[in-house]
Amino acid sequence: MSENIDVVVIGGGYAGVMAANRLTQRTDITVTLINPRPTFVDRIRLHQLVGGTADAVVDYRKVLADKVHLVVDTATRIDAPGRTVTLGSGAPVRYDHLVYAVGSRSAAPSVPGAAEFAHPIAGLEEAQRLRPVLDAAPATAPVTVVGGGPTGIETAAELAEQGRTVTLVCGGTLGPSLHPRGRRSVAKRLTALGVTVLDGPDTKVTAVTRDAVRLAGGRELPSTVTIWTAGFGVPDLAARSGLRTDALGRLLTDETLTSVDDPRIVAAGDSAAPSDLPFRMSCQAAVQLGPQAAETLLSRIAGERPAPVEVGFVGTCISLGRRAGIFQLMTKDDTAKKYYLGGRPGAKTKELICRSIPWQLSYEARKPGVRTWWSKDARRGQLLQTRLDQERTTTEPAA
Repeated sequence: MSENIDVVVIGGGYAGVMAANRLTQRTDITVTLINPRPTFVDRIRLHQLVGGTADAVVDYRKVLADKVHLVVDTATRIDAPGRTVTLGSGAPVRYDHLVYAVGSRSAAPSVPGAAEFAHPIAGLEEAQRLRPVLDAAPATAPVTVVGGGPTGIETAAELAEQGRTVTLVCGGTLGPSLHPRGRRSVAKRLTALGVTVLDGPDTKVTAVTRDAVRLAGGRELPSTVTIWTAGFGVPDLAARSGLRTDALGRLLTDETLTSVDDPRIVAAGDSAAPSDLPFRMSCQAAVQLGPQAAETLLSRIAGERPAPVEVGFVGTCISLGRRAGIFQLMTKDDTAKKYYLGGRPGAKTKELICRSIPWQLSYEARKPGVRTWWSKDARRGQLLQTRLDQERTTTEPAA
């Protein structure tokens, strides 16, 4: 009889659930998933939770394999030499291998007053706290959404469609990841919904007060409710545990998603920085990175050489209320193409993709390891080779 292998997965988001489910294909592996809450958070629907048009919580029984042991607690420290994870309750959890998938969260804003008076929505509890704040505000009260990325756009559109008076402060370009054609389509839809869009260099927020937002250009906007969607950060668990991270705090790994400090630790999702060249923080990347992190462990356990990560992008989906949206086509290396699907078809495509994510998780739970193909971005290899050549050039002694 083979010896049992304990694998601990920290984080029950898209990447963590995919990794945990994939690992159950081996009967000699015991998988423990550590997550701070007992339900799965479908983060791509948090703007809908804020708007009251959908829930963002899914029962883990629908997306997590029965063989995975769920521990509802917070990981406070990883002892890599001792191979244990310390929980908030004080209990240690031993592991033979570890999957680091702690995800991302709202970045701590450095703008004066933002932490005190603005409401982030990157997490479930943050979105839940914002709901009653909006409900208590008069329907005509000015709402300011800070951040011109997908989350900011979706939140502004969702609230404006309900009749709210919304100003979207981009702090730069509206939808910077979009092609100019797609950006114009989004701007047109936001205008039709009544959203006031402020973009350009003078729209950086310099201060937030209880009832106003101040911009770099000197303008002050009245704001009864200010929603902060500008930027994402990651938990500092890896850094606090003595593991090397990138500047943002993501765990540094090689191209097989293995920690540069410990071959028994792999990373996946928003908290992974393979070759210090991380992928865009997104559900799209997470559902690819999760199972590949698991495959790295499965290969290592089997005494085989792990394969390098292969992640390719298809598009960016942004909902613009319940009746319109945009599906911006992207190259595999995440560069926007000129083609997009907008309006009602864009909304239906976004909703179809949103519904497919929990299905993908549950499919992996039912049939772990069946999906064996990954979209490959050939340009990533070229970027890595170019960087390697540059490093060699700078380290070689002069003739």
